[in-house]
Amino acid sequence: MTTAFISNFPRRSVLAMGLALFLSGVGAQTVPSTVKLIVGYVAGGPVDAAARVFAPVLSRELGQTVVVENRAGAGGALAGQSVVKSPPNGSEIFFAASPTMTITPHVLKAMTFDPLKDMTPLAPILSYANVLVINLNQPFKTLPELLAFAKANPGQLAYGSAGMGASNHLSGELFARRAGVSMTHVPYKGNAPAMTDVMGGQIQMMFDIIGGAKTYIDGGKVRALAVTSKERNPALPQLPSMAELGVRDYDVGGWFGLYGPLGISPDLQQRLATATAKALQDVDLRKRWVDQGYVIWSGKGADLAERMRREHALWAEVTKGMSFE
Repeated sequence: MTTAFISNFPRRSVLAMGLALFLSGVGAQTVPSTVKLIVGYVAGGPVDAAARVFAPVLSRELGQTVVVENRAGAGGALAGQSVVKSPPNGSEIFFAASPTMTITPHVLKAMTFDPLKDMTPLAPILSYANVLVINLNQPFKTLPELLAFAKANPGQLAYGSAGMGASNHLSGELFARRAGVSMTHVPYKGNAPAMTDVMGGQIQMMFDIIGGAKTYIDGGKVRALAVTSKERNPALPQLPSMAELGVRDYDVGGWFGLYGPLGISPDLQQRLATATAKALQDVDLRKRWVDQGYVIWSGKGADLAERMRREHALWAEVTKGMSFE
């Protein structure tokens, strides 16, 4: 556009054009056409599966394309680091599992960000509990009988986990401390091989997420003794909680939540939180998750931040002095 043209063009129109260009630039930054929902675990696992159920519903509520992108490694920390470094425009949102935010910082020496300081909590999604399952051929059939066996045979009770520092490893460690028993931890490369060895009798027990264990429980492959949450779980209503059976101060579970990088504007935070709250009201989504043992957790970013801080402190205490090499 030449100077002569501008000088002859109404000043108000020039200002309007400039304002329109500015606002279009802001809109392109704050409302990207595609939102990447970053998952820190491989495709096919429980976190990925939950994210892929959630993504299309969130997409509908946002009016934008939402795609799941897996960046597995380092207990979810690689995905978290990617989001920390992303622009604060909603282009990357972390679909975080609680172990990445509350356990990994205490067990991974190469953790490259601080979940308490380097991310913006946007909204909680759901919570879950583990369930204690045992091999069918054990001499104990109930939790009190298991504890009696463990006390009479220190160290002989072996429990499996998805690996050193995994949430079900530390669930077992905290259980042993709260119950006053000594058990042997056997780490595996994932929950599936650990469950296989529980069924085969190579180990006696393991803690597993309800959604993963329910198929084996319903199929009569393992025996479930108790859930790790304070309350009973709707997917397994017949099972008591650890607290009901006398294991005091034991309330262990996990959650999924949405996080963004620092610097996201309050308006964008609110937009993402509102869309999430609406998505969590979807009837089909709720049924799928509840049937898998998940509990829908509607709340604010502040609720997510508070629970993260509380559990971060708990696992700092549990892992103190432990070796994860």
